[in-house]
Amino acid sequence: MTLIQRKPALTRGLLRSGNRIYLLPRDIVTGEAARAGIAFGTARPLAGGASAYHALDLIVRTDDGIQVVRTSLAALDSLDLPDIETRLERLGAKRALIDDAGLPMLMGIVNATPDSFSDGGQHADAESAIAHGLRLSQEGATILDIGGESTRPGADPVSIGEEIRRTEPVVRALAGAGHSVSIDSRNAPVMAAALDAGAAWVNDVSGLTHDSAASALVAERGCPVVLMHMRADPKTMQLEPSYQCAPLDVYDELEERVAAAVAAGIARDRIVIDPGFGFAKSTTHNLEVTSWLALFHGLGCPVLFGASRKSSIGQMSRGEPVGERLPGSLALGLAAAARGAQILRVHDVGETMQALAVQRALDAVDQ
Repeated sequence: MTLIQRKPALTRGLLRSGNRIYLLPRDIVTGEAARAGIAFGTARPLAGGASAYHALDLIVRTDDGIQVVRTSLAALDSLDLPDIETRLERLGAKRALIDDAGLPMLMGIVNATPDSFSDGGQHADAESAIAHGLRLSQEGATILDIGGESTRPGADPVSIGEEIRRTEPVVRALAGAGHSVSIDSRNAPVMAAALDAGAAWVNDVSGLTHDSAASALVAERGCPVVLMHMRADPKTMQLEPSYQCAPLDVYDELEERVAAAVAAGIARDRIVIDPGFGFAKSTTHNLEVTSWLALFHGLGCPVLFGASRKSSIGQMSRGEPVGERLPGSLALGLAAAARGAQILRVHDVGETMQALAVQRALDAVDQ
């Protein structure tokens, strides 16, 4: 991250018109520590879940750069921040679509493709993809995300007809067996075919920008939709991605996508946001966005995080190939959960469930 200065106090000049202000929850706790903090008034709930935060970073983007001031909750009353109560309420409100179990929901990945970066070809036929989806559900996946087009860096698009051929029978079988199914697609005809076959969710890596008919379709069907952050398209997205400050730039662009979706008639409580780990971002950008993931609760929508088996894991470590990135995937998933992410999109459902269960057991110990 560049152009960031940490300041000891917030000056009135930083609040002048035109400066953008962001709230980043800090000192996040869960379990008994969160409940006690909320009860004693020293912490506030984070996104209506099992976490709470004791402090905030006030981040101000100015023409000269980005300035960060750490403040306690008690000090907020003395600061003349615009719309502070509205901002805090949005940070703390319970999210629709999310249960009260305390653990993130798991979205299990079912790639019905021959060329996905992680498991391309392993589940390319419908029978294999259906069996894989059933296994993921048994391991604890709440949602099964069915994709028929690889969106790995450099991937070529496939035809609409081929994408439907790959996904529709898988969606129909899994939804027909009573499972909650998401269609992972950028294309409105594919979304429509999947919804007709029983899919309940739409997951669009383009944030409903790729197909001009997608927003109206989602609005008409009233289904939950995941708006992911990505620039350009999978073919070109990794060609020298550049940000002034990746977390803030991604936040601003997702805020625009949420506003556009609401303007198109999609209910805000149907929208999930995904900061797009690995999409149009370098490894450094991915780390910055993950570190500041709690920032995105300020948009008032559930946060989905998907870093499973991504190449950045190998780049951060020893260059491990995709099949050897489970430990890094778990580390990133736990980091996201600790920052309040409500949904984790993963390949390895059983292993992630175990890691989260151990984390929850630790959090449940009286602190």
